[in-house]
Amino acid sequence: MIIGSLRRRAIAASALVLTGALALSACGEKKESTEPTASITPKSGPDQKLVALVPAEIKSDGVVKVGSDTTYAPAEFLENNKAIGFDIDLFDAAAAKLGLKTQWITTPFTGVITGVKSGKYEAGISSLTINPERLKDTEMVSYFNSPIQWVVKKGNPQGVQPDNACGKKVAVQTGTVEVDDLKVKDAACKKGGKPGIKIDQFQDQSTATAAVVSGKDDAGSADYPVFVDAVDKAKGQLELLGEPYGQTPYGVALKKGQTQFAEAVAGAYKAIIADGTYKQILDKWKVSKGAITDPAVNPKAS
Repeated sequence: MIIGSLRRRAIAASALVLTGALALSACGEKKESTEPTASITPKSGPDQKLVALVPAEIKSDGVVKVGSDTTYAPAEFLENNKAIGFDIDLFDAAAAKLGLKTQWITTPFTGVITGVKSGKYEAGISSLTINPERLKDTEMVSYFNSPIQWVVKKGNPQGVQPDNACGKKVAVQTGTVEVDDLKVKDAACKKGGKPGIKIDQFQDQSTATAAVVSGKDDAGSADYPVFVDAVDKAKGQLELLGEPYGQTPYGVALKKGQTQFAEAVAGAYKAIIADGTYKQILDKWKVSKGAITDPAVNPKAS
């Protein structure tokens, strides 16, 4: 995983206003939820065959502790210090199939996987792309696909092109697949004798998006649902740039070796797909383009 700089960057006041509009409060980011949340109720009850696969230590208190970087609307973000978003709703519904409630704990993105590995969290859900490195460290269950999308200020004043961003400054959240994508594009620019891409990394997506609004950065790169949501909330300050590309599968991260629990989680996602809850949640958040039909344990990753 690429770590990069974790320091927040100073941005213009107008960008801070947008950050608030994106429902990402700096004072709320670091708080942890202390009470289990009631699960989203799927259209049918718990599946006892799946319930039997839940580890005893989780089943004993009926709560699964989930680490998440809640700065990534519309997947996972805070509203009145409560975690909401389509990732949240989907896993709450899946957990209900396992007879469980969820406790969502906010953590920096780079702490999600390490928290799962150490046992601090019983699951990690944070728009985590399934890749070989994460498959080596954790068990992963696929549940959603998202392409990469670029965004610019309205009118694209810097004339950015996603396939030719040489010499441009691009905002991105550290540790994401978009960083890897930008590094490939940067290398291609330099190989062709052009200026490289200035990859401006931020610890959280809200600050990265705000850097584009303020004009500090020329463009931003993130998962498609993130910028669809941001453009809607920016009210004319941002626009999507080009078509989304690639398919990045999201996965739930579980502690390595918990293959039985992984099968239970995959089965729970399949159950909410079958009963229509999955589609209902994706439609609610306007991200139905990312729907999958067959959640899997440790699918092949590129």
